Amino acid sequence: MAIPDIYKQGIASGWKVVDAATLVSPTTLEADVAIVGSGAGGGVAAEILSLAGLKVVLLEEGGLFTSDSFRDMDEARAYRDLYQEASARATSDGAISVMQGRSVGGSTTVNWSSSFRTPPQTLQHWASQHEVVGHGVDDMAPWFARMEERLGIAPWAVPPNANNNVLKAGCDKLGWESHVIPRNVKGCWDSGYCGFGCPVNAKQSMLVSTIPVALRNGATLVHRLRVLRLEHADGRITAAVGEALRADGRTPSGVAVTVRARHVVAAGGAINTPALLLRSRLPDPHQLLGKRTLIHPVVVSLALMPDRIDPYYGAPQSIASDQFQWTAGATGPMGYKLEVPPITPGLGSAVLNLFGDALRREVAAMPNTNALLALLRDGFVPQSEGGSVRLADDGSPVLDYELSDYVWDGARRAYLSMAEAQFAAGARQVRPAHLDAVYYSSWSEARKAIAELPMKKFRASLFTAHLMGGCAMSENPARGVVDSRGRHHQIANLSILDGSVFPTSIGANPQHSIYALTAQNATALAAELRR
Repeated sequence: MAIPDIYKQGIASGWKVVDAATLVSPTTLEADVAIVGSGAGGGVAAEILSLAGLKVVLLEEGGLFTSDSFRDMDEARAYRDLYQEASARATSDGAISVMQGRSVGGSTTVNWSSSFRTPPQTLQHWASQHEVVGHGVDDMAPWFARMEERLGIAPWAVPPNANNNVLKAGCDKLGWESHVIPRNVKGCWDSGYCGFGCPVNAKQSMLVSTIPVALRNGATLVHRLRVLRLEHADGRITAAVGEALRADGRTPSGVAVTVRARHVVAAGGAINTPALLLRSRLPDPHQLLGKRTLIHPVVVSLALMPDRIDPYYGAPQSIASDQFQWTAGATGPMGYKLEVPPITPGLGSAVLNLFGDALRREVAAMPNTNALLALLRDGFVPQSEGGSVRLADDGSPVLDYELSDYVWDGARRAYLSMAEAQFAAGARQVRPAHLDAVYYSSWSEARKAIAELPMKKFRASLFTAHLMGGCAMSENPARGVVDSRGRHHQIANLSILDGSVFPTSIGANPQHSIYALTAQNATALAAELRR
């Protein structure tokens, strides 16, 4: 079945899509709104603002890659083309790997499609502890519903693949809560290659949903453009200044691009947005910019199952458990959400943390290998305030993130929970992804060994795919970079519409939270700008 390439048809029909790599002289663009970043926040904002009749220019550092680019379903190609720093982005000390998208559509092009509403406990915490208004459970319900209808978000109706069924079987056996994950898909082929770009346009990423609508309504998309700074004077942004990148998507070509707009939306995500504002030397009277960057630190547990489960096929994530998420409330010991990652050869080899014959043996066993992961909910207590974004000497972002005893306690409990669930599901052996762990043959053996593992960076394997915070919202300018509508407290014509405005982590995969919050705030912004 032939799947038409949306962008080939659209560009042929007159869509305004500019590959900055083709520019040969300085270029100036003008718009009502300039949006920096095309992920969950930028993509939703582009659709809403362009449908309101505003002239929108959407700026993306990564390249435009479409369904035709994804049909090889090649892991190495995807990491090179679609991820920040070719999937080598990490915290400043290298201890935590950071998987973040970098192409048109941002992380929505490469994520595993899990789409949760913001937990009520999180929204209540923001209101009571961070002076956030207008985003309570009742306030957000219609916006979640709107984006669910827009993006096909619904609980996955297909039985879970064998990999996800390990979590379901373990939870059922132990009497733990589990639930089916909502996914933003329409006509999904259930292939399992979501992380490499959807070759059949089933995943409703911004690449195939909101951005095409914006382009049909007159928006301009400029890709392979790195926005260096926002120029400002007298409390207003006067221009966004960027440099074109060559076809490799990384090397500057030397061509400058200037965008002048009535209003600017920063939507580069929770590492790149704070970095842009820092490079721009925007007012930061309370030294909040880049602080409280939250990442849902992730730990993983591996299990050898008696039957073949082929963890690289089928919907990557379809079952989750909140059994340990809110048991002690929002501010007790660290909570965590249990989920299942796919195990593809490249990603799996990294998590195995082995080399030589040991790596060959475990890769050979991959068809029978299950992995569970735990998303550790950071940012809710003083012992877990996240990390901070700062600038390297060349102006690129650097993420510092330390882990306190509070976080390590959560990680150890998560290792125990995951091992218990895997053994309950019938695992023959279980090994936490930790350099000092081995495969354990029983729950009692694993429980004793995990209790004694040294919880330290570079011993425990850590990664994240969820970036939040760094430009927190609060009605109190002493506590937030922006207000609850995403409007910058000191710069009148600047909004931030992405996950960087979250005062804490979500406690669930954040893309749907970004969709709904952006839809709410972008709709209000559109009404204001039209007036």
